[in-house]
Amino acid sequence: MHDVRTVRAPSMPRLAAASLAGTAIEFYDFFVYGTAAALILGPLFFPTFSPVAGTLAAFATFGVGFVARPLGSVLFGHIGDRHGRRPVLVASLLLTGAATVAVGCVPTYDAIGVAAPLLLLVLRFLQGLGLGGEWGGAVLLTVEHAPAERRALWSSFPQVGPALGFLLANGVVLGLSATLTEAQFAAWGWRVPFWAAGVLAVVGLWLRSSLAESPSFLEIDDHARVPIAEVVRDHWRLLLLTGGALAVGYAIFYAVTTWSLAYGTEQLGVSRSVMLTCIMSAVVVKGALTPLAALLGDRYGRRPLCLAGCAAAALWMFPMVALLATGQPLPMFVGFLGAMLSFITMFAVIAAYLPELYEPRVRCTGAAVGYNLGGVVGGALTPIVATALAEQSGRVPWGVATYLTAIALFSLGCFALLPETRPVRVAAAAESASA
Repeated sequence: MHDVRTVRAPSMPRLAAASLAGTAIEFYDFFVYGTAAALILGPLFFPTFSPVAGTLAAFATFGVGFVARPLGSVLFGHIGDRHGRRPVLVASLLLTGAATVAVGCVPTYDAIGVAAPLLLLVLRFLQGLGLGGEWGGAVLLTVEHAPAERRALWSSFPQVGPALGFLLANGVVLGLSATLTEAQFAAWGWRVPFWAAGVLAVVGLWLRSSLAESPSFLEIDDHARVPIAEVVRDHWRLLLLTGGALAVGYAIFYAVTTWSLAYGTEQLGVSRSVMLTCIMSAVVVKGALTPLAALLGDRYGRRPLCLAGCAAAALWMFPMVALLATGQPLPMFVGFLGAMLSFITMFAVIAAYLPELYEPRVRCTGAAVGYNLGGVVGGALTPIVATALAEQSGRVPWGVATYLTAIALFSLGCFALLPETRPVRVAAAAESASA
């Protein structure tokens, strides 16, 4: 058994800030690829395809990252459950950062032919592998240090990281779009956000260098020899339910941030800057409200918020698509904002909910694999399916709305089958206070 007496409890604000910063950097790496796939990678790496087919091919390489994420969860989850949460944070950040910088160095199809998209595919896979480990390590280090009555609140800060990473990635692209000509952006400007990942990775490693190991990990006497085998054997139903439950969150986020960006610029003729501004504005509000939604999760429980967010998503997908189809900035922003609010109602508490569902000895693997399985269904497929459905639709792509609504209802059913996990003594204290 590890000697827990030698471990000094860290400041929760400092720990949350370091987890948030690292998660933001890794999601920056992941999102900058999605933005590039929507805007520029099709013609540069698949020039022999039609515009729509090129976008579909670029989104396919985007989707490979999601397929890799559960594999990364298995790999880094094994490290996290066997050797500690802290090593996961360093290794995953190094892998994701290196792969992202390398994407910015890949020659285009005109220079090396079919090897160009193949290299993209490999590097995107490595990105996904690293990100598959990032979430589990960052969230668990925060959750397992946090007091039980504020576990959802403190664990929500790593959940703000994806919003910051998205804003940073798209802010860089927006700035380049405003200062470069189309020819300059296509020639070299699109590479700059990928190169910047190297600087951000160094910053992230510095922030994480002094974090303390999780007390829950240090208290484990008998570590699982093969965590993924134990999770599949003993928790397979929980794994499938959490993957299905989280699919809607990924579907909503990438429908708004990736598919709608391509659809608005290519099919509606809206400028790149206008689309990015509308999407980024909705994400800003989503990020700002994440801790508030997490506080509600500490007060009323994790499952009620997840059910409410799913129901809201199912009701909002048709209005969102109709508002997007107007091509007007304000209606599009309102549509995106409604979607982001339903999303964060669920995902603000997920960082506390998933770890609480698994015992500490397999928590890093179980929570991370469940989280990233949802990404395969909701994140990898949504831009591809939505692009194909929109191509077959008229002015308003109702097929996309139907698809997103179906995923929301499916996830609602999965959440309904999951138990509540808010600590009993916290729930009892809240009921006593309100009596």
